[in-house]
Amino acid sequence: MRNTLIDVDGLGGTLFEPAEEPAAVLVVHPATATPAGFYTGFASFLAENRIAVVTYDYRGTGRSGSPRDHREVGMRDWIEQDVPAMTAWAAARFPGLPQLAVGHSVGGHALALGRGGPGLTAFVLVASHVASIAAIPDRVERLRVRLVLSLLGPALAGFLGYVPARRLGLGEDISVAAVRQWAGWGALPNYLFDDPVMRGAERAAAVTQPVLVIGLSDDPWATPGQVGELAARLPNAQVERRTHTPADAGVQRIGHHGFMRRSARDTLWPDLLTWLQKRIADAPQGADSPQRADAPDGTDTQR
Repeated sequence: MRNTLIDVDGLGGTLFEPAEEPAAVLVVHPATATPAGFYTGFASFLAENRIAVVTYDYRGTGRSGSPRDHREVGMRDWIEQDVPAMTAWAAARFPGLPQLAVGHSVGGHALALGRGGPGLTAFVLVASHVASIAAIPDRVERLRVRLVLSLLGPALAGFLGYVPARRLGLGEDISVAAVRQWAGWGALPNYLFDDPVMRGAERAAAVTQPVLVIGLSDDPWATPGQVGELAARLPNAQVERRTHTPADAGVQRIGHHGFMRRSARDTLWPDLLTWLQKRIADAPQGADSPQRADAPDGTDTQR
């Protein structure tokens, strides 16, 4: 397997290439405040099974620039610009191969709105939900999220120029605009689906691909009910659902990020892989064997 650092119009990422000719290409669209490196184990697992994988950071996070320098880049920009940009790069890099995607949390919101591109063969949503803060079942957690997003985050951003999400227990530091958008959408009963600018219902209804929706029984934010709410907004897609428990994974807790941790490699990831392999087998085959495009200039290779 070969890992190559890539830069796509300022989006820093990594391409994981199988040792053999890949059977498909998959882009991992990350959760909010979650660096690309968090998905390395998952991407490596898929690459070991002949799926080329791209991981990357949204603008204002990780290798895609500091939140201070991207203070006006919000979650809508990630959905409308970053997700399609990395999707297009992967499709051009591996022309003719089935195109797949995994969206974690907000990355799944982008896919549910059809931002994974018209050529997408199938995709997986992991811990993606209708993320209304009012739907967080635990009262203490609900108050904490409201306090951080609506008060502490913006207040600290006024001094620092970014939101120190790491210190506030919300992952990596992110831009002021991203937190403001998160707080604004989170205050709506139906999250971004209540934002007319996003045209959420219309876009989600246009999605027709096979979709695997994965929820975690102990996720404090993306509860099975709220995950189901998002799945229900894909009326024309071919939706399958899974709800995993900590016992399924052989751990004490999964939570919002646990599905992507290496501890799920032997317990939860094989089912997702089997689902993807079935979609690859069902994908139409082109008349010509797919050829790999040359790697773009400026990439760095890691082994």
